[in-house]
Amino acid sequence: MSEAIPPQTVDALLPEVAALIVEALNLEMAPEEIEPDAPLFGEGLGLDSIDVLEIALVISKRYGFQLRSDNADNVRIFASLRALTAYIASQRTK
Repeated sequence: MSEAIPPQTVDALLPEVAALIVEALNLEMAPEEIEPDAPLFGEGLGLDSIDVLEIALVISKRYGFQLRSDNADNVRIFASLRALTAYIASQRTK
């Protein structure tokens, strides 16, 4: 397992990842409107599995690693903007 990512690293990356989600999904909201700890699915941002595929594609191009649809950790990875951002910070190659 990789070493822990400092919270300030995650916090610094949050706006960038939020903007990536808004852009990838053509959401009619500002990136800063996405609550870092709100669920991305259901009552939070309301994403579905197709949205996750879109986000995964953009993330792989931007940060240089693959998010696999068969990853058992996807529920945890996509739990919130903060969880997704922390995962990106720990895996990114770019």
